[in-house]
Amino acid sequence: MSVPCVFRTLQRSVIPAAAAAVLSMPIGALAQTAPAPAPQRAATAPVPAKPKPQTAAPQGPAGQGIATQQLAAAKGGDDVVARVGNANISAEELRAYVSALGAREQAALAKDPALLSQTVRMLLANRLVLQELTAKKWDQQPNVAAQLDRVRESALVELYLQSVSTPANSYPGEEDLQKVYEANRSALLVPRQFQLAQIFVAAPKDADKASEDKAKKKLDDIQGKLKAANADFMAIARAEGEAKDGGDLGWLAENQIRPEIRTQVIGLVKNGVSDPIRLDDGWHILKLLDTKAAYTRTLPEVREQLVQQMRSERATMMRRAYLAELLKEHPPILNELALSNLLDGVRK
Repeated sequence: MSVPCVFRTLQRSVIPAAAAAVLSMPIGALAQTAPAPAPQRAATAPVPAKPKPQTAAPQGPAGQGIATQQLAAAKGGDDVVARVGNANISAEELRAYVSALGAREQAALAKDPALLSQTVRMLLANRLVLQELTAKKWDQQPNVAAQLDRVRESALVELYLQSVSTPANSYPGEEDLQKVYEANRSALLVPRQFQLAQIFVAAPKDADKASEDKAKKKLDDIQGKLKAANADFMAIARAEGEAKDGGDLGWLAENQIRPEIRTQVIGLVKNGVSDPIRLDDGWHILKLLDTKAAYTRTLPEVREQLVQQMRSERATMMRRAYLAELLKEHPPILNELALSNLLDGVRK
């Protein structure tokens, strides 16, 4: 069933919550070992198993505990959560790395803990590369050292600017938040929504006459079934189309629905069925299952989003003000002639 021609796709702004659970995760939960291999069914007569060396770590929970102890012993402490070669990752380092991520990335880690293992593997790979390049003294090459200086300078400036442009924890207050909410009520309007079901008959406008006639015959048959007493729209949709769910399109906002469809849907009563609607891909018959009236999202619904947006805007303003004041106190002097000559040399 071709659904995309019925409605437009809207992108939703999602502001996830901070992943506090990841930051407070116990050390033992971060250490992982490979799962025990599944037993295989023998294809020939069984062969007596060789005795395992006594030094082998047992599988299962006990094996995990021993693996964790071995990791801890590698560093002489109890905070090593991963190791490859001589590269270790401690719980403290991992927490610091996660806490430096943005709210969106932290929320992704909290939602999918497997991402944490991927993060640790990436950090270990970086450590291995760092060990190799250090051993080769690659970072001491003049051109590499110059690039590192520029990167370090940019990183220091950015970190410092963030420190001087971070709003106070108390911002925004309830009064400021309420004012911004009231000023943006019109933008917080959720449009009217329609729950729709659809029967679709494919009939591209560039199809040949035989295909068009076949589609029209199928459409006439469907309309005849829909006009019968106690007709079951969903059952007909399942029988005549490709929709296993009876053609249920779910809830669609009014501004998501194509204009050709919207004009028909608005005129329907609940459980009403539209006349066939011709679009470029074929014929669409819609049933209105239910309607939700438009409403304005409440402050509790949008509080987190507004707080983050207000803090971001305040930080931007503070950064600009700081830089403007700094340049006012120390006016820059430019050698325009030298700059012009430099550009001429680049153009050649």
